[in-house]
Amino acid sequence: MSGPVLEIGGLAVNAGEVVALLGGNGAGKTSLLEAILGFRPMPGPVMLFGQDVSAMTVEHRVALGVGYVPEGRRVFAGLTVRENLEASSMASAAERRRRVEQMLALFPMLGERPEARAWLLSGGQQQMLALARALMNRPRLLLMDEPTLGLAPLVVADLLHRLPQMAAGGMAVLLAEQRAGLALGAASRGVVLSRGRIVRTGSAAELAADQALADLMAGG
Repeated sequence: MSGPVLEIGGLAVNAGEVVALLGGNGAGKTSLLEAILGFRPMPGPVMLFGQDVSAMTVEHRVALGVGYVPEGRRVFAGLTVRENLEASSMASAAERRRRVEQMLALFPMLGERPEARAWLLSGGQQQMLALARALMNRPRLLLMDEPTLGLAPLVVADLLHRLPQMAAGGMAVLLAEQRAGLALGAASRGVVLSRGRIVRTGSAAELAADQALADLMAGG
């Protein structure tokens, strides 16, 4: 496929890049992610992988190759780490088991506790589990909503360090985040939202050096 992986409302994301979606509370970041997933309508087309998916259900969009890490993690608290991963995959039983082992190897903090109930995990472990669940179906586009919220600095650093590595394999990542400095450190480009509209775009370096960005973020 040529062209962007995602096009919506003036935003385009290409394969192999991490784009930071920035804005304060109420800026519209979550609403935009929900529109991409199909949870809410958009006035214009939603283009995924070169086709208009505006009439498609959430399930069809996920099947096309969209992964989602929601704000607040939302893991299945009563299931084990392994069961959470298995429940998220649409692959055959044998392939599902193989992918679970891959995720446990990719995220050592999960590999150490594969039979632990999710509610017993730390916040950082739950966030890694949410990310591993999203990766179980090998998405071509990964949407992440405020993944660093409430996490310790070392866990945040580990999480954000992984994103460019994943994008290097061809996956596109759209990272919605209030903490602009952290997000831009992991991204190649940034898009700033205010009241649901794109008000600024630029390279990560350009936005990181922009003194006005803090005002835009504070304004929502």
